[in-house]
Amino acid sequence: MRTIPKEKREMSRAPMITPMTSRGQELRRMQEELKRALKKPVEERNWVMVVNPKKCTACFACVVACMAENVSPPGVSYRVVPEVEMGEYPQVSRTFMPTNCVQCDNPPCMKAANAVKPESLTKRPDGIVAIDYKKFRGREVFEKAAQACPYTALYFDDGRFWTEGTPALQPYEQVENFEYGKRWGRVGGSPPVGTARKCHFCLHRLNAGMLPACVTTCDGGVTYFGDLNDPKSLVSELLTTHRSLRLKVGLGTKPRVYYLVDDTQAAENLKACLACHR
Repeated sequence: MRTIPKEKREMSRAPMITPMTSRGQELRRMQEELKRALKKPVEERNWVMVVNPKKCTACFACVVACMAENVSPPGVSYRVVPEVEMGEYPQVSRTFMPTNCVQCDNPPCMKAANAVKPESLTKRPDGIVAIDYKKFRGREVFEKAAQACPYTALYFDDGRFWTEGTPALQPYEQVENFEYGKRWGRVGGSPPVGTARKCHFCLHRLNAGMLPACVTTCDGGVTYFGDLNDPKSLVSELLTTHRSLRLKVGLGTKPRVYYLVDDTQAAENLKACLACHR
């Protein structure tokens, strides 16, 4: 019978430190930082999202969580995970880049939408670009805003349901959602049907003291969220200790989503991904 060396037996009994343990610590830290930020006036909060694409395995847990949280209908997905493959066999690399509305500080969509329907899009003091579902109505204003957005972040809710045409709509499609601090129900064509929809950093969750759904669901440590005005926050620490880039900053949009790029290859992959997913 094969004998296992003593040192290997000792190693097998040692506790394993899994990525879940580390991620749990990060989530607890971000949760405490969120509570700290909510004690400040809204104009003193500076919400940002930080993404580490090198950790992303395209499990799409963040996409599913986002759709469930916001009761997303067909054709609407606030969170997407584009991918790009570079190189030739056998030297091939693939990058996954989780993306959503980047909450521009100079949002071109807002200027375009408000030219058609005034105050249908607003910029909150904490940085979130918010849609007024009662004012932002119709295809015309949507098309203007969507064409102006360089990040393809806006989607139109045309009133469809996933189980449409079956004997009955399922309960999970008929539940109310709580975007922008209000109750919304799509049954019967009520808003947000007929409006633009997009990521809002799960504002309703933030107001309730919870992190965005995509952040809490990501067990790979890909996505981080917090108050950049807090120098002790995890997002501030990450952006201080790592190289990062933001997409299409040359357009003057001033996005609030940062991607960590600690090596040249990661940066090149992101640029290539951006070239394919405009």
